[in-house]
Amino acid sequence: MSDGTAIAGPDGGLRCPWALSTEDYVAYHDEEWGRPVHGDDALFERLSLEAFQSGLSWITILRRRPGFRAAFADFRIEKVAAFTDEDRERLLLDPGIIRNRAKIDATLANARVLAEWAPGELDELIWSHAPAPGRPAPKVLGDVPAVTPESTALSKTLKKRGLRFVGPTTAYALMQACGLVDDHLEACVARRS
Repeated sequence: MSDGTAIAGPDGGLRCPWALSTEDYVAYHDEEWGRPVHGDDALFERLSLEAFQSGLSWITILRRRPGFRAAFADFRIEKVAAFTDEDRERLLLDPGIIRNRAKIDATLANARVLAEWAPGELDELIWSHAPAPGRPAPKVLGDVPAVTPESTALSKTLKKRGLRFVGPTTAYALMQACGLVDDHLEACVARRS
C-alpha cells in the first residue's frame, strides 16, 4: 500500500503511485499524461473523454479510447458537429464507448458549438488558463488538488461559451492530462524539469 509517495516501477524508476495500478497506465503516465497538448481537435478529444470519465475510473476510458475515436470520427470537430440523429442512435448502441445519453448529447452539442469558433480558438482559450510557472512540485498524491482557481475559471468560461460537462474538476483533469499543469510527483521519472 502506497503512502502517496512515488514508487518504483518495473524498470526501477520512481513513478506516481496511480501509474502502477495497471499495466495500461504505465505508458499513458510516462508518455502522455502531463505532456502539452495543442490543437482544437486534440483538445476536443481530451475534453470529451474527461467528460465521459466523470463518475468513472480513467482506466475505463483509456481502455475504450480506440472505440471512442472510431465512434466519434477521431474527434474531428467539424465531423462530429455534422453528426445526425442516426449517428446519435448509433452511439447509444455502441459497446465500444460509454453509452451515457447525457454525455453523448453533450459531446455532440459541444462539437456544434466549437465548429462555430475560429481555428485555434479552443486551444488559445484553454491554454490562457494555465497557471503561472513556479508552482511547487507535489511530493505526495495528497498535494495534488482536484480543483484550482484556474480550473474553476476555465470551467466558467467554457460554460459561458456554451460547452457542457465541463465542471471545475473535469476542467482540472483536462489541465493535468494536457500539460497545463505538471502534477507528476517531484520524484517521478516522468516529471518535466
